[in-house]
Amino acid sequence: MRSRATGLLLGALADAVLGDPRRGHPVAAFGAVAAALERRVHADRRLAGAGYTAVLVGGAVGLGIAAEAAGRGRPVLGAGLTALATWTVLGGSSLAGHGAALAGELDAGDLTAARRRVPSLCGRDPESLDAAGMARAGVESLAENTSDAVVAPLFWGAVAGVPGLLGYRAVNTLDAMVGYRSSRYRRFGWASARLDDVANLVPARVCAALFAVLAPAVGGSPSVALAAWRRDAGGHPSPNAGPVEAAAAGALGVGLGGRTVYAHGVEERPRLGSGPPPAPADLHRAARLSRLVGAAAAVLAALSGAGAPRRRRRRRPGRGAGRCGRASRGAAAARGG
Repeated sequence: MRSRATGLLLGALADAVLGDPRRGHPVAAFGAVAAALERRVHADRRLAGAGYTAVLVGGAVGLGIAAEAAGRGRPVLGAGLTALATWTVLGGSSLAGHGAALAGELDAGDLTAARRRVPSLCGRDPESLDAAGMARAGVESLAENTSDAVVAPLFWGAVAGVPGLLGYRAVNTLDAMVGYRSSRYRRFGWASARLDDVANLVPARVCAALFAVLAPAVGGSPSVALAAWRRDAGGHPSPNAGPVEAAAAGALGVGLGGRTVYAHGVEERPRLGSGPPPAPADLHRAARLSRLVGAAAAVLAALSGAGAPRRRRRRRPGRGAGRCGRASRGAAAARGG
């Protein structure tokens, strides 16, 4: 369990210092495999989408189980594999970096560069956004993706080790690829979207709580963040984006929501928070808050991973007491374990 905690911290540190791998990102490779498989098996049926999701998520979890088995009884190797998996699945550094860069481009009035950057943060049509729209999109994306790309993978890493890290990233990547309400994915992507909702149910609320607790670090109020969460989150169409975006809006003292244009259509989002629309200065604050929440989540995950329950081996007749009580380092912290 200590190797898990060490690995989670080292992986989070690698993400903060190194950012995403520059070439051959494993998540991009997984996405390419998922896209190729979709072209072969796509059908306008929920059952087809459920099978697609099961194969890809099951494969990612299986790879994680193999990694845990390789590190069992070898603390240094176990910590290294956990660190590598954590670094691979986290996206906090690049997320905050893109948010801060977008804020700088809006500060400079360079809307062309800002529009080029928007797809790195969210799936909205950049040509439909003015400066205010891009600031709002950036803050909303930072809030939601701090949960999806940082807090949630760390949560599942603490709960289930490398299988949790890789399995969660597979679920979230599939949701981003096929979990839309478009004509192509309304049925096929249903299983991926619902599985992502379940996987993020607890992490999203942990993230919202961290936004509230850390609000003073960006000039905000915990009580205002909590009030916005309680009052506004339920109006959001997503059960998990609602809490994190509402809490972030309250922590930053801004108002989010409104007309949102995606490639698959237009959505009218409810108002979150009671402040004015975000400006580029608020986007800078949102990037800083995202980094702080990520650091706090890494510490909490490491503490939780170190304290996860251990399974004990039974004493065997004729064996010395030295073997009794050795921790099983693999599946002991699997979901529900």
